[in-house]
Amino acid sequence: MTMAKIGITETVLRDAHQSLLATRMTTSDMLPVLEQLDEIGFQSLECWGGATFDSCLRFLNEDPWERLRTLKKHCPKTPLQMLFRGQNMLGYRHYADDVVEYFVQKSIANGIDIIRIFDALNDIRNLETAIRAAKKEGAHTQVAMSFTTGEVFTDEYYVEYAKRIADAGADSICIKDMAALLTPYRAESLTKALKAAVKLPIQLHTHYTSGLASMCLLKAVEAGVDSIDTALSPLALGTSHAPTESMVAALQGSEYDTGLDLVKLSALRPYFMELREKYIKEGLLDPKMLAADAKTLIYQVPGGMLSNLLSQLKQAGKEDQLTAVLEEVPRVRKDAGFPPLVTPTSQIVGTQAVFNIVMGERYKMVTKEFKAMVKGEYGRTPLPIDPEFQKKILKGEEAITCRPADLLEPELDKLRQECAEWITQEEDVLSYAQFGQVAVKFFEKRRDKQFGLDGVHGDAQKQIHPV
Repeated sequence: MTMAKIGITETVLRDAHQSLLATRMTTSDMLPVLEQLDEIGFQSLECWGGATFDSCLRFLNEDPWERLRTLKKHCPKTPLQMLFRGQNMLGYRHYADDVVEYFVQKSIANGIDIIRIFDALNDIRNLETAIRAAKKEGAHTQVAMSFTTGEVFTDEYYVEYAKRIADAGADSICIKDMAALLTPYRAESLTKALKAAVKLPIQLHTHYTSGLASMCLLKAVEAGVDSIDTALSPLALGTSHAPTESMVAALQGSEYDTGLDLVKLSALRPYFMELREKYIKEGLLDPKMLAADAKTLIYQVPGGMLSNLLSQLKQAGKEDQLTAVLEEVPRVRKDAGFPPLVTPTSQIVGTQAVFNIVMGERYKMVTKEFKAMVKGEYGRTPLPIDPEFQKKILKGEEAITCRPADLLEPELDKLRQECAEWITQEEDVLSYAQFGQVAVKFFEKRRDKQFGLDGVHGDAQKQIHPV
């Protein structure tokens, strides 16, 4: 019997703490355990991108680039992986191609080996620049499909998207189920369909929110998935992922054996349990977050979106209207071309549904974000939007049919000029590009500490940018 080794991407350094404690794990909390993590033999350590960049600058007073260099120094054996929002990079708007290309180049120069790129609307045009840039720099380029449910989102829909991803030059594909809407048998059928359609490795990323993650992973593994995302047990479950140790044990001795040593993995547990206790005491980890909640599956909206809707209704004194709003969400979504309900589209659709119910008339008030989505500023929606509806919402404005970034002028030089006084390393312009005044506040604090290109920091710079 041939051993089909299943790859494990460990998420404890990024998505696990992003899901459970608002991305507040510090580099100093990671340091004592990095060498141990590097010895395990993971397919990759997901440790950067997503909300880590924002959190470092905004809350932790850390340079995210310095974090990446530190991780690379202490984990030389294991490929480091990041999450990248296509043309948004790690920020909250579309950026010009020159900025996207430079960010990809610098991420790889500083230590990233695998870039997982995705777009909220599954619009391949929003990924092409990042894919080309990552390929040019020699990184492994993985494209993630935003998984969601609804009449449009059949296995055939994802197969067609996977073919476009393969044609765009991706090295592998990830099924990204961030809202925990995947069920075990759907995981099986989707994996089989993708494996039959494309020749690329397939990875599965799902969350434990609805309580189904381990079952989804197992069925996908049996159906031929090549690798899975998990989190070390102290920071697993709830809105995080299936526990790494449990999945390794489940597959041990089978044809799907991961090849990882359960004893070595278990030796990591005490350290992360201590961290977990610390985060609970600090109020960063709410134990309630660790309970499964199947409401996601009933309403087919992500858990975060559900709590957001309730909060908006409370503010309007209309809590009793929740059911009406939940019934309105699929109607708004249909009107808007069936966007997947992931950040930022979940917030956009949800807020518009609240307005439609609270105002007592549909689209009497339209948010600027909803108008922007209908206009095409975020990209192409999975289904075309009805032209009459589009006219009603846009009130005379022209819809965008091209790739949104085609309308953007190169902006890297302008950004460099704007933040020239703060730059102590080439990467600072990228921090500024994405987070503006948040980055400037960080630069001010760094200057106060006289933290520049000296000592260890300077040596790291010299290695990455040889003179």
